[in-house]
Amino acid sequence: MGGLAAAVVLGAAVGVLGRLIAPDRESMPVWCTIAVGIVAAFAGTGLAHLFGVASGSWSLWETGFQISIAALGVFLVAVCWPKRIVHRPRPPGSKPP
Repeated sequence: MGGLAAAVVLGAAVGVLGRLIAPDRESMPVWCTIAVGIVAAFAGTGLAHLFGVASGSWSLWETGFQISIAALGVFLVAVCWPKRIVHRPRPPGSKPP
């Protein structure tokens, strides 16, 4: 249970780090950033186990995989996320363009 809670907390932090790297990150909601970070934390752990660099305790390689996957994931989601369009009301009596 402690490992799961740590992965969620670390995943949220990793998602925020990934958001700092991604371009046009303002259009992506914060909840999506955190969700991508949590998924990246689990994927980074799985990748570290796959390559055999994960240990029973904290591992720099595992954390590096998590941050890299989060940065890539947030980047891809930010690029694919629809842009926000701000509609400004027209003054009364003005004609539409």
